[in-house]
Amino acid sequence: MLPTTSAEFRRISRVALGDIIHRSASLRGARLAVVDGDHRLTHQQLDARSSQFAHHLLTEHDGAHVATLCANSIDMLVAIYGINKAGSVWVPVNIQLAPAQIDYILRHAEVSYLVIDEDMLARPEISDVVTKLDLALVISRPTAATSGRLTMAAATSGRPSELPDIEIAGDQLALIMYTSGTTGDPKGVMHSHASAYSAIIANIATLGITESDVISAMLPLFHCAQHVLATSALAAGAAIVLTRGFAPSAALHMIGGDHVTIFAGLPMMYVAMLDHPQAPGTDFSSVRLCLYAMAPMPRPLIDRIATTIDADVWLVTGQTEAYPITMRFLPMQHPSLEANYWGESTVVCETGIMDDQGRLLPPGEIGEIVHRGPNIMLGYFKDPQATAAAQAYGWHHTGDLGTINADGQLLFLDRKKDMIKTGGENVPSVKVESVLLAHPAITDAAVIGVPHPHWSEAIVAVVVRSPGQECSVEDILRHCRRYLGVFEVPKDVVFVQSLPHTATGKVLKTVLRGTYDSHFARHPSPGQATPVSGQ
Repeated sequence: MLPTTSAEFRRISRVALGDIIHRSASLRGARLAVVDGDHRLTHQQLDARSSQFAHHLLTEHDGAHVATLCANSIDMLVAIYGINKAGSVWVPVNIQLAPAQIDYILRHAEVSYLVIDEDMLARPEISDVVTKLDLALVISRPTAATSGRLTMAAATSGRPSELPDIEIAGDQLALIMYTSGTTGDPKGVMHSHASAYSAIIANIATLGITESDVISAMLPLFHCAQHVLATSALAAGAAIVLTRGFAPSAALHMIGGDHVTIFAGLPMMYVAMLDHPQAPGTDFSSVRLCLYAMAPMPRPLIDRIATTIDADVWLVTGQTEAYPITMRFLPMQHPSLEANYWGESTVVCETGIMDDQGRLLPPGEIGEIVHRGPNIMLGYFKDPQATAAAQAYGWHHTGDLGTINADGQLLFLDRKKDMIKTGGENVPSVKVESVLLAHPAITDAAVIGVPHPHWSEAIVAVVVRSPGQECSVEDILRHCRRYLGVFEVPKDVVFVQSLPHTATGKVLKTVLRGTYDSHFARHPSPGQATPVSGQ
């Protein structure tokens, strides 16, 4: 017999992110779910506390767009899953943004309620933004000195711990996550419960996550990669270990002390960990899988990780617009393929290569990487024009260029906007960066095209030396000539102390282009540029 009402059927068959936490608690209630320093929560405790926050929202702020301005913490997880359970819209805000950008996101997303870390609110420039917008507040990670503000503990106290009995549709808006905004104002990417849920289920299958896994959460939860990885772990009944940022000693302690089985980080994090004096004494025996993203990883580093940690190494990719994981590359199984391969799609995401006329291209041809599947965004919030452009021809357009080889492995070539056109040739910046990162004296590198009177654009490498290493411009150019074509070799190399990155590890090439726009007018000969500190 069918349910007597359509509402009953929707409740039975619904796809809702908050249900993930509820179902994990019913299956794995007593198992450890979250480690946050000295604090621990079981799956049952996380379910109860997030339901209590959901009831608070439903009582006080029904239907609100609720933002979090938080570093990783148990309180932040309680807020995220409470927002999901209440059917509200989660708006994660990057805590490393400038106050003006935070103000823009809170206004643009129509936020009326904010969960904020006390130390963030203590910053006058942030407090001014919050006060000006007249937002309702809950304080996360409060101190003993907190007074006069509603804390997360107070908001959840005395509330029911059961899952709220409300209707949530799978295609209902669940979150608005803003892009990093490397050019212009950030765009609000809208995801439904179903789009994020589909990625979560696919990740469990792709990574083989079980209740026995312990997964790192050093990357920020306000970013799609860490949010979806953490939620995938919790959905499978596994545990996550939270930290508020990366430090090599803390990462090593996490791995050895909390018996992490899946570690996720940026390539530079692995370098810092393996170079740390505590690395030789760290017990890596629990680690079965090392994930990396955001940047290519040189083959020597992959081999070093595999040898030192004795674990498999995977590249995983995705976008805010195409909830991760979209593709995975297994470099240990493809030793002959270069670092910029992205491999194959997961079961939830279909991938193709498309030309500018909307035609899908065969293997071997270069075009834009496009995706389609249930993990794709609903669109950009209040931006129908950008949404239509991103969804042209019935596929999601990534803005990335690539090609698929005869074995079905996708090679990422470059962002469309980062492809360098020099002397009539197209040069992918990431190809040159991969060669630079393979040099033992370089720890970070970015390649940009700079205006040049003869070449139209000339390739400039902006690099960071490894600690204690020395190398000259000519050393770097000599290394590049061994692995690159003549037109692909940088015309100059500039050494800096650090590169500008977003909170999620992307190099801000717009900043570099602005800095070096007139580089060849000032420095016509290679090696004449003055090193710049803290670019």
